[in-house]
Amino acid sequence: MEVTSKQEKSKSHQEFKKLLSEDLGNRKFKEGEIANGIISEIGKKFVFVDLGLKSEGAIPIDEFKLAKELDKIKVGQKIEILLEKIENYSGEVVVSREKARKANSWKKMEKAFESKKEVQGNIISKCKGGFVVDVEACLCFLPGSQVDIKPLKNYDHLMNKPQTFEICKIDKKRTNIVLSRRSILERIRDKDRDQIVSKLNEGDVIQGNVKNLTDWGAFIDLDGVDALLHITDISWSRINKPSELLSIGQSLKVKIIKIEPDTKKISVGIKQLTEDPYVKAINNYEIGKRYDAIVTKVQDYGCFAKLENGLEGLIHQSELSWTKKNIHPGKVLTTSQKIQVEILEKDSEKRRISLSHKRTLPNPWTKFIEKYKVGDQIEGIIKNITDYALFISIDNSDLDGMVHYKDLDWSEKDTELEKYKKTQKLKLKIVEINQEKEKIRLGLKQLTDDPFEFYANKKVSDIVTLIVSSSSNNGIYVSPSKNIASVLIKRNQLAKETENARPSRFARGDKVDAMIVELDKEKRKVVLSIKALEEKEMKEVVKKYGSKDSGGILSDIFDFSKVKTKKQKNKK
Repeated sequence: MEVTSKQEKSKSHQEFKKLLSEDLGNRKFKEGEIANGIISEIGKKFVFVDLGLKSEGAIPIDEFKLAKELDKIKVGQKIEILLEKIENYSGEVVVSREKARKANSWKKMEKAFESKKEVQGNIISKCKGGFVVDVEACLCFLPGSQVDIKPLKNYDHLMNKPQTFEICKIDKKRTNIVLSRRSILERIRDKDRDQIVSKLNEGDVIQGNVKNLTDWGAFIDLDGVDALLHITDISWSRINKPSELLSIGQSLKVKIIKIEPDTKKISVGIKQLTEDPYVKAINNYEIGKRYDAIVTKVQDYGCFAKLENGLEGLIHQSELSWTKKNIHPGKVLTTSQKIQVEILEKDSEKRRISLSHKRTLPNPWTKFIEKYKVGDQIEGIIKNITDYALFISIDNSDLDGMVHYKDLDWSEKDTELEKYKKTQKLKLKIVEINQEKEKIRLGLKQLTDDPFEFYANKKVSDIVTLIVSSSSNNGIYVSPSKNIASVLIKRNQLAKETENARPSRFARGDKVDAMIVELDKEKRKVVLSIKALEEKEMKEVVKKYGSKDSGGILSDIFDFSKVKTKKQKNKK
């Protein structure tokens, strides 16, 4: 009996399940699809919807608040919902109003994308790389580059306000939609632009406003259409930047130079409103004559000077000054300075004028050559010291001269440069004047006689009488006369005996005899020695009288420790 009742119960359960399935199948409800329901109750937390199933679906009231529908719905109203589950673990129906709205919006967005139809939405928040846009409960991405035609510093005026967008991309797998507001604005602009451009012709003169400035030109607003004013079309004269002559918002007249037939781009000019000065105005200036000018620009290679509006010439660095050669042009002339120039060359085809400023000034070379000649003595101040020469600012002249280290002393050693300092005053002799190369060579050693002339007719082993000019730890300096440069006799050549080889033994003005031990006329080198002379005299005495060891009386009659200079002998 028990077995029979269990079988009957199982059979009845299967029949009920079959009947329920048939009933639900007849109602055509499928999970994940949109269905119609009737609002049966509006509670504080949920809105209940009757679908004709065994239980009602409960939708959180926040879904209606988010969509701002709470004030519009009422009991008995028919609405669309998304049936997520016919029956969950608790036997309840799971539905969603928000997902139904999103599903409907997604279908509409797909249709709009296929038909390239514009959509309406609100920018609700910022995100990485752009903004979030709500289009009928469908959240879309608006890249920052697609917000406007030009970059915006502030986006507050666009937030939470109805805007028109174009759908650029739909990714079903990622449920991602990309929008563009810029494309809408560009279409409007292009449509308006075509209408405005159709009324314009090349050669027209039209009023415009400076919209933007760059380093290479300016953008001019012509009643809503942008035109390019290139820097070369602003003025016949050279300018560094458009901001030198233009400012944003400035109203001005421009001439339409060109309109591109395909792109409708417009190029305009200002200088075309006036006559090219290189056609007629340049004929008012003659080569070789002087004119007033204003310095307009300073460059590393020279300066530009304006003769009149639109007519400028270049003063090359070499034509700025007679004396200032290797300095920046900005240290000779300054912008806006009024000067005189001389026309050197003019070329209308190349639109080029060469000018000179120095030729309008007195040439210091002419004055110097009239006053001085080679061999004259002058005074000057050391202006600069290099590794090979002194540069002298010549008194009562704007010119500089050079003293090569070989012209400082007859020894011709570069170490002589170490003896001199800047601003030191010197007397010098003019060695060379070369006006073509603008060169003046000066000499210091030329103020004294060449000491080698004294030795020119001498030979090695000759004995010479010299005057002591000075002494140092290295030895003594001797000279044949006061007007001839000194020669050094080194300390180890002053005497045969070490105790007598003290430079302090010799006083200035003393006369000494020395032997020439080395003489090179090509290298202008002479080596003197008192020690060698003593040794020679000793040999002669030994030869004549013999040595003490051989029974001679040399040491008794010749005491070298008592040898004195000629001056000391004379005094005695």
